[in-house]
Amino acid sequence: MRRSGTATDWRELDPSTPGLTALGKLDPKESEMIMEYFKTQVLLLKDKELLQKTVREEKKLLVENAKLKKDISDLKILLTEKQQKKKAKAAAASKLTSPGSTAALYAPGPNPKPGPVRERDGRRRRGERKGKRERTNSESVLEEEPRMDVSRLDLRIGRIVGVRYHPLAGALYVQEVDLGEPAPRTVVSALRHIPKEQLQGRLAVLLCNVRPCRVKGVVSTAMVLCGSAPNAHDSDNDDDAQVEFLEPPTNAVPGDRVTFYDYPGEPDRELSPREKVWEQILPDLQTDSRGVATYRGVGFEVRGKGLCRAPTLTNCSIK
Repeated sequence: MRRSGTATDWRELDPSTPGLTALGKLDPKESEMIMEYFKTQVLLLKDKELLQKTVREEKKLLVENAKLKKDISDLKILLTEKQQKKKAKAAAASKLTSPGSTAALYAPGPNPKPGPVRERDGRRRRGERKGKRERTNSESVLEEEPRMDVSRLDLRIGRIVGVRYHPLAGALYVQEVDLGEPAPRTVVSALRHIPKEQLQGRLAVLLCNVRPCRVKGVVSTAMVLCGSAPNAHDSDNDDDAQVEFLEPPTNAVPGDRVTFYDYPGEPDRELSPREKVWEQILPDLQTDSRGVATYRGVGFEVRGKGLCRAPTLTNCSIK
């Protein structure tokens, strides 16, 4: 059988081709169904090859990007060291030529007074040491400043194992979600526009290190992430927006971590409301032109299983 960009019609093949003799003995409808199955498999293989090629190109670009970032960081460090050396040389030259320096003790002149000069020089050295300590402390504070990127979020795959209406809020669901932990978590979400039967048993992407909060008497311990696009007829009304679950890879299981190739850090144990981590990261979360969920262009990935995506919403925000 020859290979080409489209599937070959079995009726165009030589009847003596191995396997076709048996195929010709089948009922015509069964033969058509078998050939349609083969055609579908060929198209699926082509789609899989295209996806793998795209993923390889993305990873190659991400590696190059990380290398460029490292080069820039090294150059910044080198520039800082050179500037510090230059300042140190200038300070040393200034100290030698200043009137209050140690060299002034031995300068010629009538009635030199070494005592006060030594005292002034000692005060100057103490001031320099104090300034150096303050600079060191400020630099250490800058170095210890926490990172602000998506790696601080604990994103995991969960399966909705139970759904009920909120007893005190008509627009809310109360869901029980299996996250691969000893017991399901309770999650309150504003997804009442999605039929209850469509939620039962489905997989979702959840933010798991938010601080538990009470929503009209029910404590919610995680948050479901969805793609969200404004309605074409009412773009200013968030309540009327189009919302879709972010769908994990089909072979993902509850408890799988969602990671980011270019942001390998470990998530916080619990996000601090004071730092507003979620609020600062949220604007950089969106779906791309293929519906893949991304952070600054880097896909939501379940390692070894695939990417998370919105079924139909592209280039939209994630909430």
